[in-house]
Amino acid sequence: MEQKQFTFSKMEYIRPDFEKIGTQAEGLTDRVTQAKSYEMVKACLKEMEELTKHMDTAVTIVSIRHTLDTRDEFYEKEDLFLKEKLPEVTPKLLALKESFMNCAFREELEKEYGSQMFVSMELERKVFCEKNIPLMQKEALLTSEYEKMMASAQIPFMGETRNLYGLQKFFGHEDRKVRQAAYREYSAFYHGHEERMEEIWDELIMIRTQMAENLGYDSFIPVGYMQQGRTDYGQEEVADFRRQVREYAVPLCTKLYEMQRERLGVDTLMAYDEKRVFPEGNAVPAGDEDFMIAQARKMYHDISPETGEFADFMIEHELLDLKNRPGKASTGYMTILPDYLAPFVFACLNHTTFDAQVLTHEMGHAFAGYMAMREQPLSAYYFSATDIAEIHSMSMEQFTYKYAEMFFGEQADKYLFSHLQDALMLVPFGTAVDEFQHICYGNPSLTPKERTLEWKKLEKIYMPWRRYDEDDFFDRGGFWYHKLHIFLYPFYYINYILTTMGALEFAAKNERDHEAAWEDYLKLCKCGGSMSYLETLNYAGLSVPFEEGSVKRAMEYAESKLKNI
Repeated sequence: MEQKQFTFSKMEYIRPDFEKIGTQAEGLTDRVTQAKSYEMVKACLKEMEELTKHMDTAVTIVSIRHTLDTRDEFYEKEDLFLKEKLPEVTPKLLALKESFMNCAFREELEKEYGSQMFVSMELERKVFCEKNIPLMQKEALLTSEYEKMMASAQIPFMGETRNLYGLQKFFGHEDRKVRQAAYREYSAFYHGHEERMEEIWDELIMIRTQMAENLGYDSFIPVGYMQQGRTDYGQEEVADFRRQVREYAVPLCTKLYEMQRERLGVDTLMAYDEKRVFPEGNAVPAGDEDFMIAQARKMYHDISPETGEFADFMIEHELLDLKNRPGKASTGYMTILPDYLAPFVFACLNHTTFDAQVLTHEMGHAFAGYMAMREQPLSAYYFSATDIAEIHSMSMEQFTYKYAEMFFGEQADKYLFSHLQDALMLVPFGTAVDEFQHICYGNPSLTPKERTLEWKKLEKIYMPWRRYDEDDFFDRGGFWYHKLHIFLYPFYYINYILTTMGALEFAAKNERDHEAAWEDYLKLCKCGGSMSYLETLNYAGLSVPFEEGSVKRAMEYAESKLKNI
């Protein structure tokens, strides 16, 4: 496959002509409707691919450059412009997709490209109506405001002005008073923005609830599930999974935190102690961001020919931005630039033990995108569904365990222990995030303070060890405000928890037979979004996390691993 020569910094941005895109979509719709042969329909499908790939690439360039520096006025305005215009052209693009769904040659399309493309088109149709366009535009403005608010943090601490990621670096500091002070400043930032965050969250719930009603649903919950691409499981399965987490993950995490309290030698483990895993200090990378990238390149060349080629591609085309800077959005993500068959990784490393986790996590996403873009015939299949996508990333974290010494030297065992423990600790928290969203969207009339109280109740169930040491804001339930996914990506967060089960299963397979485990992982990455959730799990040889005992098996395996590190 011939590869374009480019670097991200020199990538040209041309604003999409939405009027022209709409006209082209209408013309293609007419041609599909009137097509007399399969070849004519297939030609239209290829033209739609080019049309949407160009548009998506332009939108993604803007989104990346906006998050790289939220203070850049041009890309801030351009990002808002695109978020306003995209919903307006959506009806014409959906009409085009519907013409493929209804065409006389659908059977031939399914035979060549699979049925999942039509499943995805049907979901897009179900979650959109023109009446919701103004609501979608308002939703985009609110989520952008929240993101910018988080990126704007300028907190004086330890002689420097720090953003949220810079402050989090001190959560694992050797001096307990420094940890406490950093945590208090973190809390104070959110407390200082509480009133506006309450308003944003309240407005988002009202907007999304109205969207659902306009689509004929009683609440936003089923719409949120469809937006996540869920077709072969629903609320009942997720609720039962949460029960398994309460029964098996919460007790294990409570036990692990009690062991940590004893290691640290404190009477009560406070929230600001949780990231200080070892009394003598957590593992710290042996170098800066450039060192991490150089080591990652060596590691990926050792893992496989595919990952080596991928690492070279990412570095040579400037597709990694890892340094934490003022104005940079407080998040981490992977996205794709379809025209260039290129993933892009965004992160804010802060020289803590979590840097390797963040890097390998996002590179797992990126590797999956890289492989799918070279294997799949349709851009609709470049991304897998969100509940599968996190398996790529979290499993990559596990596959790179044996290379920990490259990043941490003689502190490698500390990293391995804290990384695995942290993966387990995410399970109760992430499950609480999911239940919190179900409560909020299922009861939209709750007041802002009542919602925060609901989070406090969930903390007692899912994180019974959590103590905030008389921090008023967090004590009354304010901790949830820091989780960006709650505002931006409804019902996404449970994907991290579902896929923890798959990642731990891959880790166990890898211990037994590395070659077989890696072969299954490559299959998972290459298939992209061409299959449904359950089909993909079966194809990659993975269990279904909703099955009874899935959480118990994962927790028992992880606990046994921790004992042997």
